Amino acid sequence: MSADDRARAGLGGTLPPLAGEDFTCERCGLSYPQVSLDRAVALIAGVPDLVRTAVAPLSPEARRRRWGPGLWSVTEYVCHLRDVYAAYTIRLHRARTEDEPVLEPMLNDLRARRFRYNDLDVDAVIAELQATATGFREEVAGTGPRHWDRRVTRLPGESRTALWLVRQAAHEGQHHLEDIRQVVAHVSGA
Repeated sequence: MSADDRARAGLGGTLPPLAGEDFTCERCGLSYPQVSLDRAVALIAGVPDLVRTAVAPLSPEARRRRWGPGLWSVTEYVCHLRDVYAAYTIRLHRARTEDEPVLEPMLNDLRARRFRYNDLDVDAVIAELQATATGFREEVAGTGPRHWDRRVTRLPGESRTALWLVRQAAHEGQHHLEDIRQVVAHVSGA
């Protein structure tokens, strides 16, 4: 992606670096080396129901409310999670079937704007989130032991394993579930 493409996409010319294979998130506490493949899959399986429970108290209008400039609404976070599991299904498939594929960045803010995340019905998106999380878990199940060390790249110097993709997907779910809970607390006045 050229600098002009990055600017048009609203990236300011740089992408944030990918977390490392040994990453531990200070905010949500998830530690990649301590998350087994089975644990990561279990975390991902639980995300749709936890999201459904977290957003249930909010009205449709409150689900679209942002509590600060540059921050996403509950609806936008749920759409992002849906897209994470769809994108990571493709990424894992490519890791398994291609030699060191180069991953396209997700361009999260661009997606949120162009696909009008905040105009969507959260309940419908949660159903889609359930489907994409299930599809991702099916892709994991179809990935054999010899594939977990296969590598993908995004930017120069950002080589990660197929196992990292699963751990990263689990982290996305846990981390953004906390984001959703924070937004719910703020917009509901709790």
